[in-house]
Amino acid sequence: MSSRLLSGRYELLEKIGDGGMAVVYKGKDKLLNRYIAIKILRPEFTSDATFVENFKRESQAAAGLTHPNIVGVYDVGREGNINYIVMELIEGRTLNEIIADEAPMDYRKVIDISKQVASALRIAHKNKIIHRDVKPHNIMITNDGVVKLADFGIARAVNDATLSTGSKIIGSVHYFSPEQARGNYVDERSDIYSLGIVMYEMLTGKVPFDGDNPVTVALKHINEEITPPSELVAGIPPTLERAVMKATSKYQTNRYNSADELIEELNNIAFVSNVVGDSVFREASDVVEKRNQRLAEEEKEARRKEKKPNKKKGIIIAAICLFIILAGVFVFLLKAGVFSSTKPAPDFLDKTIEEATALAEEEGFTLKQGKDVYSSDYSEGRICLQDPEPGTETAKNGTITVNLSKGPKSGMVPNVVGKNKDEVEAIFKEYGYELGNVKTETSPEKAGTVLEQNPEAGTTLDKESKIDITVSDGKGKEKGTVPSVTKLPLSDAKKAIKAAGFNVGSIDYSWSESVKEGYVIWQQYQANSQLDIGTSIDITVSSGSEKEKQKEEAEKESEE
Repeated sequence: MSSRLLSGRYELLEKIGDGGMAVVYKGKDKLLNRYIAIKILRPEFTSDATFVENFKRESQAAAGLTHPNIVGVYDVGREGNINYIVMELIEGRTLNEIIADEAPMDYRKVIDISKQVASALRIAHKNKIIHRDVKPHNIMITNDGVVKLADFGIARAVNDATLSTGSKIIGSVHYFSPEQARGNYVDERSDIYSLGIVMYEMLTGKVPFDGDNPVTVALKHINEEITPPSELVAGIPPTLERAVMKATSKYQTNRYNSADELIEELNNIAFVSNVVGDSVFREASDVVEKRNQRLAEEEKEARRKEKKPNKKKGIIIAAICLFIILAGVFVFLLKAGVFSSTKPAPDFLDKTIEEATALAEEEGFTLKQGKDVYSSDYSEGRICLQDPEPGTETAKNGTITVNLSKGPKSGMVPNVVGKNKDEVEAIFKEYGYELGNVKTETSPEKAGTVLEQNPEAGTTLDKESKIDITVSDGKGKEKGTVPSVTKLPLSDAKKAIKAAGFNVGSIDYSWSESVKEGYVIWQQYQANSQLDIGTSIDITVSSGSEKEKQKEEAEKESEE
């Protein structure tokens, strides 16, 4: 398979991943000369026509999503019985691998990763796309820490099919929402539930529900309560734990209504952590842990004495502890002047960098320009993303990072056929493309004239791609069409040959019983064929009927 070329364009170089639904290869796009990832669906999925159709439709929809936290989808195709997706090649590791190496993970890193995944979901949800299979295996982390969410098309297609399509995909049930496990209607909040499970696993190193088979796990999602992560790992901030528990509520109405709400909550947690310091969070966690230990000891003591545990007392103690913690944090923030030093982040979207800089200075913020990114919603040179987002409570004199739009990720290839080579590079640059290979071909066209281009004009192509051209060397001779001169008088034949751009060659004469004397009976080149202009064309002219000539001569002799 490593030497296979798909659709005459995508070269498979090496296998880099092997999952339950597909095998992933590192590849190269021979047309655009760039490295890519090619995901090939396993045969058991391609035999299901409904699945293949859903996969194709949803993958094409996902290809329209442009966001720094979403793995770009370049192409969806089929060759024979092979169905494949061409995607952005990510240099990094899956979150699944990172959890295996690092969990329980530092809560600050958990917040950062969760915010980026939520940002990807926000864009998808705004485009009416539900992922349906958010899990660590579908989350890539680049070498520079950027989170990339993948497999929108496969996720939707698999969920539209059945859980029994292939036993290897059942692993996703560990992250299924209760409504998915029941087969009920899913929405944006179903993705938030799955992200909450991922957050739980990052914080504790374990999924909340496990079992011997998928059905057992699914039933636990429906019926059993999630053990708070702080009971498994000490030191988790209570506010972050509450966010995880809210995201993973069994009832959709009790979860965050949107990815925006979850991002806002995570921003607030991160902000308070930065202001009050890690020690306050740790201290609060210690208090909660000690409270849990004390309640557990009281319950053991009550059982030992064969008395019913005083649950009401435990609830009161827990409430008092929580009140003390919150009051302490509030007093600390109040004394530090936190409440008077924050304000909502201004809205920089759709502004130029100059306009945004002026507004930032006016509002007391520092503006930082991040990488330029593609955007279909904002014009080139306009701000299309900002962090923190508009309206988010942000510390005064804080820094807000903005990304400028590079315009849509793809566009229409311009037509340069007939133009001079010297003009082409500037034209391509204007449209966001680069000049690729230049091939020279012998042609009568003026030297440097573009004869062909690949891809052709009007083709939809990703920006910054290269376009190859073929130009004339100017050394070819102009062609002309040979006229038909047989059965024409000699004088007319000569005129027709010259009018077509050719020269009259040698003229021979021959007897003909069917063509009158003085008319052309043969021409050197076939009529309507193509011939270099200026070529000489030989012809043969009829001398008339030989029998008639002999008869005339005989009559003339008899008269004499």
